[in-house]
Amino acid sequence: MDQSIKKKIRLEDLPDLLTVREVSELLRVSPLTIKRWGKRGKLPAIRINSRGDRRYKKEAVLWLLGMQSKEE
Repeated sequence: MDQSIKKKIRLEDLPDLLTVREVSELLRVSPLTIKRWGKRGKLPAIRINSRGDRRYKKEAVLWLLGMQSKEE
């Protein structure tokens, strides 16, 4: 199977909380950039579980892309 063929991302198919990897793939930046944006407040993270894994609200990612108002 050709690895260059990527699935098209549909916004309605995205979960409400996204992982660092999902956000980085969606925005086409490195996972480290996503973590840095969280520390700077550009894209706030929600910490889950005892390890403190990061999750990002879909609405915050869409707002960052200019696709949704921040009031929601």
